[in-house]
Amino acid sequence: MWQIIVAAGWPIWPLLIASVVALAIIGERFLALREDAVAPKNLLPEVQAWLAKGGVTKETISRLDQHSLLGQVFASALSNANNSREVTKEAIEETGRAVAHNLEKYLSTLGTIATVAPLLGLLGTVIGMVELFGAFTSTGHDIAQFARGISVALYNTAAGIVVAVPAMIAYRYFRSKVDGLLVEMEQQAIKLVETIHGERK
Repeated sequence: MWQIIVAAGWPIWPLLIASVVALAIIGERFLALREDAVAPKNLLPEVQAWLAKGGVTKETISRLDQHSLLGQVFASALSNANNSREVTKEAIEETGRAVAHNLEKYLSTLGTIATVAPLLGLLGTVIGMVELFGAFTSTGHDIAQFARGISVALYNTAAGIVVAVPAMIAYRYFRSKVDGLLVEMEQQAIKLVETIHGERK
């Protein structure tokens, strides 16, 4: 592996850094976007049961807020339960925007890496071609420099693609996952609002 890095020259280093950052983001988002951590399916029935028994207190709301991202939305709704339906929905929407921002954290960085990695590979290719053509002089040509130019160009081209493809796949997957979670949370929040205001049992 080290021999490949040496053969690829200094242009490979930005790609290596980008790959490490991309892997870190992918790992973190896999853990953070688990459905049971973001929007557990058993949370709404539990909250509805508390409401039916009249057991919603400040402590309950505080526990909900710390429970999960969906819990934060529910806590916002319950904190405004005595207000009108419109006020409750506004509170949920405000909390929902913060939750959406949390879900999308680091995804723009991952998308940027997926876009920039091929360009970094192209930069390495150009630098390799410059070295390649620099091997030809009026007195002859340097075989070692010619070979190094080829290796720099090819390794960096390949590295750019290798970094970009998984990063783009992961970015698209997480974007779809976030959209699905937001829709699920919105539907559950609407059901809770209807329960709070006596429109659903």
